[in-house]
Amino acid sequence: MTAMNPGKLTSLVLLVAWSMPSAAQVDTSDWKCELCPFEDKHEANYEAGAMYVSDDAARFGNGTGLDSKGAEAILNGDGRYASDDLQLQWNVDNLGLDSREVEVSLGSQGRYGLHFGYNEIPYRLFDTTRTVFTPEGNDTLRLPPGWVAAGTTGGMTALADSLTPRNIESDRTIIGAGGHYLLSSGFRFFADYRREDKEGVQIMSGSSFTQSSMLPRMIDYQTDTIDAGVRYARGPLTLSLAWYGSFFKNNAASLTWENPFFDDPATPGFEPFSMALEPDNDFQQISLSGAYRFSAGQSVLGFAIASGSGTQNQAVLPYSSNPALNVPALPRAQHDGKVDTANYSVTFASRPFNKTRIRLGWHYDERDNKTPRDTWTRVITDTIVTADPVMNTPYSFDRSRLDAGIDYDLFNTLTLSAGYRRTALERDFQEVAEQTEDDGWARARWQPLGWLDVAIKGGAARREIDRYDESVAASFGQNPLLRKYNLAYRYRTYGELLATFAPSESRFSATVSAMLADDSYTQSQLGMSDADNAHLSVDLNWLVSENSSAFIILGSESIDADQTGSESFAQADWTAQHRDTFTHYGGGVEIRNLGENTDLLIDYTHSDGETGILVYRTGMSPSAFPDIDTDFDSLRARLRYRRSDRLDIDLNLRYEQFSSNDWALAGVEPDTIPTVLTLGAAPYDYDVWVVGVSFRYLVGGRDIAFPE
Repeated sequence: MTAMNPGKLTSLVLLVAWSMPSAAQVDTSDWKCELCPFEDKHEANYEAGAMYVSDDAARFGNGTGLDSKGAEAILNGDGRYASDDLQLQWNVDNLGLDSREVEVSLGSQGRYGLHFGYNEIPYRLFDTTRTVFTPEGNDTLRLPPGWVAAGTTGGMTALADSLTPRNIESDRTIIGAGGHYLLSSGFRFFADYRREDKEGVQIMSGSSFTQSSMLPRMIDYQTDTIDAGVRYARGPLTLSLAWYGSFFKNNAASLTWENPFFDDPATPGFEPFSMALEPDNDFQQISLSGAYRFSAGQSVLGFAIASGSGTQNQAVLPYSSNPALNVPALPRAQHDGKVDTANYSVTFASRPFNKTRIRLGWHYDERDNKTPRDTWTRVITDTIVTADPVMNTPYSFDRSRLDAGIDYDLFNTLTLSAGYRRTALERDFQEVAEQTEDDGWARARWQPLGWLDVAIKGGAARREIDRYDESVAASFGQNPLLRKYNLAYRYRTYGELLATFAPSESRFSATVSAMLADDSYTQSQLGMSDADNAHLSVDLNWLVSENSSAFIILGSESIDADQTGSESFAQADWTAQHRDTFTHYGGGVEIRNLGENTDLLIDYTHSDGETGILVYRTGMSPSAFPDIDTDFDSLRARLRYRRSDRLDIDLNLRYEQFSSNDWALAGVEPDTIPTVLTLGAAPYDYDVWVVGVSFRYLVGGRDIAFPE
């Protein structure tokens, strides 16, 4: 900008001063002081700055949007305004990033309330993937011009030159608004609306006879949800009548892709292929719930009733995109899918005696699939028309659950508890039609001192099945001896410990939690046979001084599972042992007034996991899959300088390291597997630094702490 001549500036000032009216001529009644204190309470924090990301890393940007190297803006804020009849609250996070969020609420306490929300959620999976496919709209993938098809990836002479980067990622945008209005009669009307859009690229697998391709499928979803109703609360009675609706739309009904593998001249029309995608669907539900507190004040009875219906009537795709196949007509052009749901529950809680509390509950859930059944021709990979027709399976179930619990204060320092749960499940079109599970537990909570709280819980659960229908398993092409783990007989024992140590006179506190669980599938010839889980965690907190504190966290978990299988579609001929171990530790310090007007915050976390699988085959030496190891380190630090009562200057540092040796991804290029054209995704391996500086300014009152 060009500087103004000093002489011209002086002349301009004199001219303005001469032209202004005198003080007696000026009407100041509508003047407002922008910097004077507000008559009503107004508080706001504004933060602005910049940060630098040291490298590109998809996983680091998952949820944060910090997936690209370079500079990013820091824009945050929160505030509120309050008067006698109006409250306004707002919050802005990460306005300069792909993870931005805005929340605004407005209302009058005891009368009405309005709220608005906007949120973007980035999902970043891989940034190392490459593909030969080019999208054409949301439903078609094209091969490059001059593509040379072949029976194996090694014969695709144009493969290397045709690969282009294509990140596997998506972004969700959520917009919501709603409000409520309260009448003096006790009625409260409410309505909430939410719109979610999801766009991006997802991995799908498409088969072509004996070959398959990993496809970078475009996604474009919209989901609208509405929740509205009326609530009544007066005296001991509360009631709620509500309607809920969910409406999903997929802007691509199917995916069509050109076949990169060998096109058999004897089978004209072998390509392209098509597959159905997630169909448009709607779900609506009406519900009535309430509770009544008895006059004594020691008992509460609650209930809930809900009835819903989901529909899906998308057009059914043809059996095959291959015109050379001789297939019959479809049994129906539209899916005509419908599922009705019903939910009922009754709960009762009471304190019949001074030292005794009881809880009773009954829940019932029903899923009735009313989709019509038809006979369909089975076509395999657009190539083979089979002679064994199949029928679609409208899965349905009924589930009921009974809960009971009791607490008894044996002493002032000791409370004994016990509980029982019985779950009964009935299914259609599955190997097990009826099953029940009984779960009983007991707990003791000991509080001998005000600073010591110890709770120990133990229990056992038994899942019983009426019988395993092997004919149903055989109809699915499964080994009749196989028992799916969620449908098999199971006996479980478990124990839990939670101890808290927090002396009032001490600045130190500690929490220890532990869990053990053992699952046994004694009646399964094939499938899961045993599963064990053990968990331990320790949290230590120390208030070093009035201005400083520190914490340490430690934890470990192990999961062991054994399963048997058969390569000969008969009796068991191999056993696999799965061993998963996880550990984590970390700590941090917070120091206020480290120097003059300076605060320091440091937080460090490390976690690692290891997975090993050992296989024993009949008549052979044990063999092992390669181990999968992951390591993760995270460091966050913030140095805050309080320049004044209203201005803070923050220097932020963040470091994250992640490494993995997943053998399923390591070294697997697009042409590594002869009959599978992959996207060449690499295991996660990155080191990223983020350095930022921001200025935080307070307007109005003091700092406001909003809930996370």
